[in-house]
Formats: sequence, C-alpha cells, structure tokens
Amino acid sequence: MPAMKASPPKTPQKAPTIAPDPTPAPRKGSVTLAVVIGAHGIGGEVRLKVFAETMSGYKSFNDGTLTLKSARPGNNGTIARFAEVADRNAAEAMRGTELTVPRSSLPPLEDGEYYHTDLIGLPVVSTDGEAIGRVVAIDNFGAGDVIEIERPTAKRFMVPMRVEAVPEWDAERLVVEASFATE
Repeated sequence: MPAMKASPPKTPQKAPTIAPDPTPAPRKGSVTLAVVIGAHGIGGEVRLKVFAETMSGYKSFNDGTLTLKSARPGNNGTIARFAEVADRNAAEAMRGTELTVPRSSLPPLEDGEYYHTDLIGLPVVSTDGEAIGRVVAIDNFGAGDVIEIERPTAKRFMVPMRVEAVPEWDAERLVVEASFATE
C-alpha cells in the first residue's frame, strides 16, 4: 500500500483567540464596578452590567490586565471595548469577568453614603440588641436601596435602607429597627 501524504489545509488556519484570564472574586482592597454579561458584535466589544453610577474616570481594571478603550450606553447594558480583547471569541470568553478597581481609586463618601461592598456580609442586630443575621444583598428597584438580610435559620427578609429602618451602621455592624425585624 502506498504511503499517504497529508496535504496542507486549503484555507489558512486562524490563530486561536486568547482572552485575558477572568479574575476570581475581588481581593479585599478592590471593588467590583461591573461584570461582563456577553459579547456585542464581531469586533471584540462586550456588554457590561455596571454597578457604579458612572465608569468615567476608570481606564484600567483587574490590576492593569484590562484597559478600557471606549464605553457607550447600549440597549442591554453598557457596550465597552478593551484593548486586550480583539474579536468576538475573546469577548465571549470574558463573560462573567468582574471588572475591579483598587478601593483607593473610589471617590470619598459623604455623610450617610456607603458603598454596597461595605455592607455585604455585615452582621445585623436589632435596636433591641438581638442578633438577627447578615447582610447578603442590596437591591434597588427604583425607590432606593433595599437591604436583604439572612437569618441563621436561612430565612431572608428585606428592609429599606432608610433611617426609620436602619438607624445606624458602621464597618462592624448594621442596626435594624426592631419592628422591621419581626418574624
């Protein structure tokens, strides 16, 4: 039997697309500003779910591994282009990547303001001193922030982030008015 020869492919092979490695959960000194929710078009743009009021002023994310070239509003989130993401395959590979910045780059807070990241995980006590649980989420359905608290029994409840419901909080705990914490 004659030896078979392999012929070269008729079309040139495209180099594999390599996307920057998605960053795991943010470190203590960093804050997540957005997350990649998908690709947009074929040129390497991504759709972002943004957790900040604005991303202007931020060009470098994830310890310098991602450089923002442009961002604009889109129908389903913010559309962004990163210097390191060249095509749709790389953009798709970015899905789920959190975009983090150093905590020190955030603007200072005014009295009564807070960053969501500072409240998540805080122990919660009532104004009566009873341990209630932990802050597990913060949502905003349009009328202001709502704090979601999980009791040790795994039951969850929500309270509005208003002075009547949450009279005080600090880096150590969040205090909820006892009448909002009844089961």
